[in-house]
Amino acid sequence: MADKLSPDEKLHLITRNLQEVLGEEKMKQVLQERELKVYWGTATTGRPHVAYFVPMSKIADFLKAGCEVTILFADLHAFLDNMKAPWELLELRVKYYEQVIKAMLESIGVPLDKLKFVKGTEFQLSREYTLDVYRLSSMVTEHDAKKAGAEVVKQVEHPLLSGLLYPGLQALDEEYLKVDAQFGGVDQRKIFTLAEKYLPSLGYAKRSHLMNPMVPGLTGSKMSSSEEESKIDLLDSAGDVKKKLKKAFCEPGNIDNNGVLSFVKHVVFPLRGEFSIKRDAKWGGDKIYTAFEEVEKDFAEESVHPGDLKASVEVVLNQLLEPIRKKFESPELRKLTNTAYPDPSKTKGAAKGAKAATGGGGDDDLAPSRVDIRVGKIISVEKHPDADSLYLEKIDVGEAEPRTVVSGLVAFISQEDLQDRLVLVLCNLKPQKMRGIESQAMLLCASIEGDPRRVEPLDPPEGSSPGERVFVEGYETGKPDDRLNPKKKVWEKVQADLKISDECVAQWRDKRLLTKLGQITWTFT
Repeated sequence: MADKLSPDEKLHLITRNLQEVLGEEKMKQVLQERELKVYWGTATTGRPHVAYFVPMSKIADFLKAGCEVTILFADLHAFLDNMKAPWELLELRVKYYEQVIKAMLESIGVPLDKLKFVKGTEFQLSREYTLDVYRLSSMVTEHDAKKAGAEVVKQVEHPLLSGLLYPGLQALDEEYLKVDAQFGGVDQRKIFTLAEKYLPSLGYAKRSHLMNPMVPGLTGSKMSSSEEESKIDLLDSAGDVKKKLKKAFCEPGNIDNNGVLSFVKHVVFPLRGEFSIKRDAKWGGDKIYTAFEEVEKDFAEESVHPGDLKASVEVVLNQLLEPIRKKFESPELRKLTNTAYPDPSKTKGAAKGAKAATGGGGDDDLAPSRVDIRVGKIISVEKHPDADSLYLEKIDVGEAEPRTVVSGLVAFISQEDLQDRLVLVLCNLKPQKMRGIESQAMLLCASIEGDPRRVEPLDPPEGSSPGERVFVEGYETGKPDDRLNPKKKVWEKVQADLKISDECVAQWRDKRLLTKLGQITWTFT
């Protein structure tokens, strides 16, 4: 295929769906003469998750465009990054990464014989490379090194020297792998600009840089190996995939920080060219999309429901993950997984180490008392001017000024049924615009299993008054944050453990949600 493409067509394939490209003109010149040489590196730290399908789909694009692609398993970087990978586990984690990355590529139909796989320590411990590290260290200031790694290297109060070395080594990799361009996430931009600034000072060529957007995780933040709630592991069962997607952050009409929607854009369409929404005939039946913009538009206009989007993504995800799961059923790979990533609870001194790493905070960071949930009384309800849903124009939460809350309630819940109703409201989120209307709080709702469209509010005990505090059993004395920091994702983490019991009682980790008058319930009408 690549032989039939013009240089411009190759460049389009190479750069499509990227957030930013540095040095595009230089790539154009190379493509006029020969194929582009690109490398993608991954530090062998935590276990890869489904967000890795985003760079994998771009690697597929590079190969279609005729590029010579190198995949670097950056084992030394994994150790330098605040020792995220212990030295004694480096070799095992490289083997795990190699097996799982190859399984991912096979799952999406990428021919492995077209790729070159390299381990960092195969060349990063050589005499020449080590001398260049020293040469670079004599030029780069502490400020520049720290700034370059700010979004990649783990930031701690007293950083180790190893973290300051990390960006320089990544820059040198471009020269030692003899590539024209480096590919990575936009979070690595500062490392890329450091490479562009300092490699010419060592007498080496300045390379081009290709940057993917950072795909949001299931909680709305960056998908991370270290944040369990934010990711779907490549070896998760179909049941785990369903459970995690069900809890995923995916507000009706909200196309920002939506990890489910981003997966459709950056993985499904590049790999398949289309996406099928599966839904009941009464909601319009199945629909096949041939452009992501159409999916995004329909979701923004709420003609695609989050439940239907999640269910359809679940189908695609399981199709991609099933070959990987099967490959890792072998005794050899099961053993490799368990030894490369030993269970922390079974590791000597793990509990002590975990406490030290968190500053002794443990689960306190996720204490449900940090979220300010109150009883609210709906004063006025309006039809949203731009969506098939309602918004609560005024809701009394015990303050002088009523709040406005944009809800996910669909229009078949009548305005009359909501008028003067007592509900639960999350009050310490940062206000945000929702389809042109500022939402100053969040209405807490639940939906029936198998019918995610039927969303209805939770009910406080009879006789409750606006402004009364809602708390989790056992966390009665905790004080809520004045305002939750969106970057910390406290609400999203707490929300992941909220559920409705078989007796229709609202719970958090099997502990009831209560007010001073009794428990919070849910009645499906």
